[in-house]
Amino acid sequence: MNSANLELHIDELVLHGFAPADRYRIAEAVRAELTRLLTEQGIPPSWLQGGEVARLDGGRFDVAPGLKADGIGAQIAQTLYGGLNR
Repeated sequence: MNSANLELHIDELVLHGFAPADRYRIAEAVRAELTRLLTEQGIPPSWLQGGEVARLDGGRFDVAPGLKADGIGAQIAQTLYGGLNR
């Protein structure tokens, strides 16, 4: 099995409508979930060719009522990962 090295750097994560106090927990949850998805489901084929994604718009998504910062971050990461595979 071939393995690939990947360096992922998120320079800025812009979120609207969330409590400022939750920003670090949301960001950490995004990082953790993206790491899990990339490890378990693989690197998107387009990335294996090399290159850079300068900007990725995650679009809009609905957050379930009562969802905590960790769950919000995981949902954001899943949305972003889905966008990477298009």
